[in-house]
Amino acid sequence: MKVREFGELEAAIMDALWAADRALVVREVRETMTYDRDIAYTTVMTVTNILFHKGLLHREKSGRAWCYWPRESREEHTARVMGQILDQGGDRGATMLRFIEQFSDEEVARLHDVLAEARTRRGIAS
Repeated sequence: MKVREFGELEAAIMDALWAADRALVVREVRETMTYDRDIAYTTVMTVTNILFHKGLLHREKSGRAWCYWPRESREEHTARVMGQILDQGGDRGATMLRFIEQFSDEEVARLHDVLAEARTRRGIAS
């Protein structure tokens, strides 16, 4: 089972906005997004508006158009979704263990580094 927070078009729009270094109008989103077929401007506009109403995007009027930018970074979004999934998994410790058991040796080493960084940010001695 593949967990998907977004449909394909929503994901393409979010990817374009996450990759941008500024807010984009819908025309720019459409021009910069990677999608396997041509999508009408009005379709991108509708889906971007839906993402705004879902609380995933900020927007601001720029002339006659809306400028959009993500409410959270890709990493913040992914962490939030992972937390929601973890909440649904029953025993959080058992779920985390099963997840971590799938890690490569390199990912386990990175996990140690990340845990040390999290401890430092929380002011917890290692």
